[in-house]
Amino acid sequence: MPKCSPCASPWSSLWLTSFVILVVQSVISSSYSSSSTYQTTAAGGKRPGFLGRTLVLLDVNTRSPIRVLNDNFLSLQLDPAIIRDGWLDFLSSKRLVTLARGLSPAFLRFGGKRTDFLQFNNQKNLAKFRGPGPDYYLKNYEDDIVRSDIALDKQKGCKLAHHPDIMLELQREKAATTQLVLLKEQLSNIYSNITITARSLDKLYNFADCAGLHLILGLNALHRNPDNSWNTSSTLSLLKYGAGKKYNISWELGNEPNAYRTMVGRAVNSTQLAQDHAKLRTLLQSVRYYNRAHLYGPNAGRPRKNAVLLLDGYFMDGRVKKAEDFLKTRLLDTLTEQMAKVTKVVNTHTPGKKVWLGGLGPAWAGGINNLSETYAASFLWMNSLGVAAVQGIDVVLRHSFFDYGYTHLVDQHFNPLPDYWFSLVFKRLVGPRVLAVRVAGLQRKPQPGRVIRDKLRIYAHCTSYYNPNYMRGSITIYIINLHRSRKKIKLAGTLRNRTVHQYLLQPHGEGGLRARHVQLNGEKLFMGNDETFPELKPKILRAGRTIAMPPMTIGFYVIKNINAYACRR
Repeated sequence: MPKCSPCASPWSSLWLTSFVILVVQSVISSSYSSSSTYQTTAAGGKRPGFLGRTLVLLDVNTRSPIRVLNDNFLSLQLDPAIIRDGWLDFLSSKRLVTLARGLSPAFLRFGGKRTDFLQFNNQKNLAKFRGPGPDYYLKNYEDDIVRSDIALDKQKGCKLAHHPDIMLELQREKAATTQLVLLKEQLSNIYSNITITARSLDKLYNFADCAGLHLILGLNALHRNPDNSWNTSSTLSLLKYGAGKKYNISWELGNEPNAYRTMVGRAVNSTQLAQDHAKLRTLLQSVRYYNRAHLYGPNAGRPRKNAVLLLDGYFMDGRVKKAEDFLKTRLLDTLTEQMAKVTKVVNTHTPGKKVWLGGLGPAWAGGINNLSETYAASFLWMNSLGVAAVQGIDVVLRHSFFDYGYTHLVDQHFNPLPDYWFSLVFKRLVGPRVLAVRVAGLQRKPQPGRVIRDKLRIYAHCTSYYNPNYMRGSITIYIINLHRSRKKIKLAGTLRNRTVHQYLLQPHGEGGLRARHVQLNGEKLFMGNDETFPELKPKILRAGRTIAMPPMTIGFYVIKNINAYACRR
């Protein structure tokens, strides 16, 4: 197992409200930037429509990457609330495992606000530990779950199940009832304890292992002794059980420690947090199987060398009231200053330290019905990935892969939502090496007191090495067009006269930005069955052809066989 790397940082949870990226806010024409944004501008007294036809020249520095990210840059997160609402029992679904496997390799973080209310109980099937459900079906429902567990126990290796439609319908009813309780807890900031049983851990690990994900499990840091020291009894029992099953797990202690006072009326200062992490490290070393396990998360004092700083972030609901709000540059550029502060602190105290972003989702408190799960929300998601990569964020953990609410990638019918399809294309095409982009075009002179906010955002990476269709040396460019008009991009410099493979993602159906389905180059994306992904077939653009970006769309463009030096290694 990899060498452990404990983290110590008081900055890890100061930006909880929302998290977006630092974006280049002006067009450059004489030097390279890590990403590029282009704003059409009024010049020479021409009417605005004149600029809508302006040709944008695009080039990429292929000599060396500006960032090299983790291979698991785009990773996933599950909230512990999945135990309460019952969906944990359905993680063995063949379709869910297939969808998660499509986004591997990746980390799977099991954590969130309810991390600090988890209690481990080393028992298998206990109905009394399950969440509430309507009385008229609860008994039969629990019996069905137990029978399903018994059937899974008989399987060897990856354990998968097919759940009858009636069972899923009952679960959706139960989850809807429980969601009201969970939402009330989140809005009141008062949480009840959650028991994670041995059976629950088995199901969680089986899901991660079958999907090719590496599990990072959050531990309760609020389980305290009378003297306010950390009570390790539940954690030690959990470690011993996991070691006995040989579960390859990394660990995280606590979540958002700066919020403890408002959540439970008790503060845990940085000194105590440092002692708690030291105690956890001692526990891990005492359990032989985990003596070299990774330890992630917040801690006290300055970040230690090679540690990981884990940030949490959401976008606020109040700013999004209609689909078009997801295209507003003010929303996309939220928390730019805070991100700059984080990177400044890290670079000052521990240059080279890895920074992760956890809990990234389009909206707080479960999202917004009919908005957070639409095509429009994908502008926020893709832009977040682009600028996080530019800023050197090593890993982004998407909240949540699957669960209640509206911020997930997969809905409660096990159907992938727009953000899932964007994530899948991103995983297939975008590698960990980030390249500098250069854009040439007209630039408006800034007016006093006004910030230029750009609506054409361009990012470039080496193409994913895991994609067998492209040789090393290929480049993937993804472009976000927030304009209400078509934009033309001409490849220049090292990209000139190259064949391009286009993956243009647009909303499918009549819903426009509110669509819950996505089409790739005009073909709707959908799962044909529980095990088969649709073919992600590119449209080939002949060498020298101008890229035409339709209004309010996102496209990925692979320049193959360019043999870029930065991407050959």
